[in-house]
Amino acid sequence: MKVALLGGGGCFALNFARLLNEQDIPHFGIGRSARKPFAFWQVDHHYKYHQLHLVDQLPAILGVLDTERPDVIVNFAAQGEGAASFGVNAPDYFQTNVVALSKLVLELQSRTYWHRFIQIGSSEVYGSPATPAQESDLLDPTSPYSISKAAFDQYLQSMYRTAKFPMNIIRPSNCYTEGQQLYRVIPKTMVMALNGQKLQLHGGGRAQKSYLHATDLSKAILRVMEVAPFGTIYNVGPDEAMSIRDLVEGIAITMGKTLEDVAEVAPDRVGQDAKYHLNVKAMKALGWHQEIDLTCGLTGMFKWIVAHPEVLAMSTSYEHRK
Repeated sequence: MKVALLGGGGCFALNFARLLNEQDIPHFGIGRSARKPFAFWQVDHHYKYHQLHLVDQLPAILGVLDTERPDVIVNFAAQGEGAASFGVNAPDYFQTNVVALSKLVLELQSRTYWHRFIQIGSSEVYGSPATPAQESDLLDPTSPYSISKAAFDQYLQSMYRTAKFPMNIIRPSNCYTEGQQLYRVIPKTMVMALNGQKLQLHGGGRAQKSYLHATDLSKAILRVMEVAPFGTIYNVGPDEAMSIRDLVEGIAITMGKTLEDVAEVAPDRVGQDAKYHLNVKAMKALGWHQEIDLTCGLTGMFKWIVAHPEVLAMSTSYEHRK
């Protein structure tokens, strides 16, 4: 078996590549990003990686796929920041997350060497459900980002129904991992605190989300890849949601600080959903379970930052890229 990782330069794809390497499963990555500095390129040095952009270089990507002939294609590629998707950036999300990926799917239909396509979706497609979201729930996306993710999910479902396109969709909760972009809440809080700055806790941190270490996501992907029937969708995340305030307080405790040391209340941000909470019974039925609890995961993140002090001089702001 050989696995292709689209969006293969992102932190979650690199985490999955580490698991595949441990399992001696051949794999390669394709992504828009150049190889990152050592602190963020947390992967074996033998990782084969092709820098190509899904939107602008689809023929070249298809050329790599045709040469490598993977059995499974796992797509991490996406414009992936909900808060930044409003306003002038919105078209970029649809261009990548819907148009470019739908073109890829049409091209893959004519190729017979692969047998499974796994889309890494988003829990944000459910909106703010009152009870833990199930895979069969009606979608209620609230940002251009989540709308674009929901649109491609539904396109894949249509392709499975009408053409038996052999796909699966995985909708993870908020994930984190060593090597994550510094604008994400966990590394951002840690870096800012180490620099004597405070995180802006939007809306007092009352929004509730669920946080999963990417290694647990990677194990879920591997399980779906090995045993899931085609056409199925799986939520992946912890059993319980938590407020962002509680998350940041947990980060502070990990660092030997208090909540007041690391954060201050700020106005709520535009478009923030009130709660992301997933029902993960279907994924558990495949034999998966969360192995890394938040306390252990936060400790690992803090050790990663301390081991790479160069990140303290880097920006924690989001920069939009097409």
